[in-house]
Amino acid sequence: MAAPIRILTAVPICDGHDSAINTINLEFIRHGIEVIYLGYHRSVGDIVRAAIQEDVRAIGISSYNGGHVEFFAEVLSQLRKRGANYIKVFGGGGGTITHDDAVAMKRKGVDTIFFAGTSLMEMTDYVRKHYGKPRKRTAAKLSDMELARKLTEIEEAYAKGKRRPAKQIRNPQSAIRNSNVIGFTGPGGAGKTTLIDELVLRFLSHDPKGRIAILSHDPSVIGEGALLGDRATMINSQDDRVFMRSMATRGQAGGLSPATHDCLALLAQSNFDYVIIETVGTGQEAMPFQQNGIVDETVLVMNPDYGSRLQLQKIVMLDLADIVVVNKSDLQRARTAHTEIEQRLGQNRRGQRLIDTVAKRHRDPGVDQLFALIAGNLSRRVGMTADLSC
Repeated sequence: MAAPIRILTAVPICDGHDSAINTINLEFIRHGIEVIYLGYHRSVGDIVRAAIQEDVRAIGISSYNGGHVEFFAEVLSQLRKRGANYIKVFGGGGGTITHDDAVAMKRKGVDTIFFAGTSLMEMTDYVRKHYGKPRKRTAAKLSDMELARKLTEIEEAYAKGKRRPAKQIRNPQSAIRNSNVIGFTGPGGAGKTTLIDELVLRFLSHDPKGRIAILSHDPSVIGEGALLGDRATMINSQDDRVFMRSMATRGQAGGLSPATHDCLALLAQSNFDYVIIETVGTGQEAMPFQQNGIVDETVLVMNPDYGSRLQLQKIVMLDLADIVVVNKSDLQRARTAHTEIEQRLGQNRRGQRLIDTVAKRHRDPGVDQLFALIAGNLSRRVGMTADLSC
């Protein structure tokens, strides 16, 4: 099968109207399109950075607050400056964008503007017709652009049934890795993305020159699209020192994509200090990081409302995780949950750590403790590796 069309959708800065774009996103994914949704109140820089890192075919912008002629033009200008004018731009805005505005916007390079009354099917057909063909690329001007293309090659190779693309990607078990790799998993709604975003803030503050990569997963089935929405909740990760790639599972169970292992190997061998991998919201049986060498540290994120103690006994990752986080620990049942999970971990006798966090809270001491623990563990691992190499 051909790889799905990937597009990015967003709402401009100072615009909080997201009802229309959410409806359009759902229609796109029903027709096999993978949509990376950046959310609302997004700047030109955020949109262009995300489009390049995600290596999308096109950017769809929904604008209801005015200023659209200038905003769309600036997006196109920034794409050209970064050598990414192969990424196309289209959009809409109900009754806000006039026909005269649309003419001016097309002169500046916008592909098309959808007006009020345009059917969802017409929009979907346009995207599939205009952005589903092989595209011509220019030479990559930026390292992020080159890396994004290599990740696309890996995913497209798997879509065609090939284990790896023509360009060799070494196995992470045998390759020299440049990055510390941290795996985050847990049930949907536990707050993994928010927690990762808060940790990114601490990583960036701790090392003013450091770079971080995030490999984030959302569910999909073979032949259908996916809503890749983790970027929409990221605030601190909208930074030039953060490279983020959203991946759909494309029919594979367990929380990861068929191409994840090779994509992670590529990122781990690139110029990042840390690589964070986030799984889809997972269930009791999931063991996403069981391949040898795929991660250095495994973090299981839970919320206090997991059910009874019997349900707790069934969660396999409680036997495997290095760190267990009870997020949303401001909820009523959090203290009981901490006690029950602590007893469950004690049965394993592995020295696992249990930390309570409220990731949505600014400067949360639990997140500070988690960051210190992860950074300390990885520093010790690097030191041990250096000693062994000597």
